[in-house]
Amino acid sequence: MTPGLAQVSVFTQAFGLGLGLIVAIGAQNAFVLRQGLRGEHVILVVLFCAVVDALLIAAGVLGMATVVQNRAGLAQALAAGGAVFLTVYGIQALRRAKESQRLTTSTQGQRAAWWIVLMQAAAFTLLNPHVYLDTVLLVGSIGAQQPGELRSWFIAGAACASLSWFVLLGFGARWLAPWFAKPRAWQILDIIIGAVMLILALILARHTLTGL
Repeated sequence: MTPGLAQVSVFTQAFGLGLGLIVAIGAQNAFVLRQGLRGEHVILVVLFCAVVDALLIAAGVLGMATVVQNRAGLAQALAAGGAVFLTVYGIQALRRAKESQRLTTSTQGQRAAWWIVLMQAAAFTLLNPHVYLDTVLLVGSIGAQQPGELRSWFIAGAACASLSWFVLLGFGARWLAPWFAKPRAWQILDIIIGAVMLILALILARHTLTGL
C-alpha cells in the first residue's frame, strides 16, 4: 500500500467511525437541530460542537498513543477491546432498527443570548458521559494503533465526520427535520451504522490478530 493510499484508508476509516458514533438520537443532536430550526446562533453552536469534538479526539488519540507506546501487549488489548465494543455497538444499532424512534425538538420560546446558547451547547457536549467513552477512550485507543505518521490523518478523519454532521444538522435543519421525525429514516440510518461498525470491528480484529 502506497503512503497516499494508506492516508486515505486511515482517514476513511476514522470518518466512518466518527460518523457512526455521533449519528444517534441524543440531547446534543436535538439541541443543534433546534438551534438550526430557530436560526439562532447556528454558526456558534456548530463551530463549538465541532471544535470540542476535534479537541477530544486529538486528546484521546495522542494521549492513548503515549500510554501504549512501547507497550505492545497493552496496545493489542485495547485493539481487541475496541473490536468487541464496535461489534456490540453495531449489533445494538441493528437492534434499534427494529424499533420506532424519532427525533423531535421544540422551537418555541424567546431568542436567547449567545452566551446562554454557548453554555447550553457546552452542557450538552461536556456533561454527556458517553462523549468520554466514545470520543476519548474508544476513538483514542483505535487511533493510537495507527503508525505515528498516520495519526494526524485519523484525527482529521474523525474530526471531519463530526464537523460534517453538525453542519448538516445546523444548516440543513429545516430540510432535515421532517425526515428525522420519521421512524423509518432512523431505522435505515441504524442499519447503515450497524454495518459500518461491524466492518470496522473486523478491520480492527484483523489488525489485532496480525499483530500477535
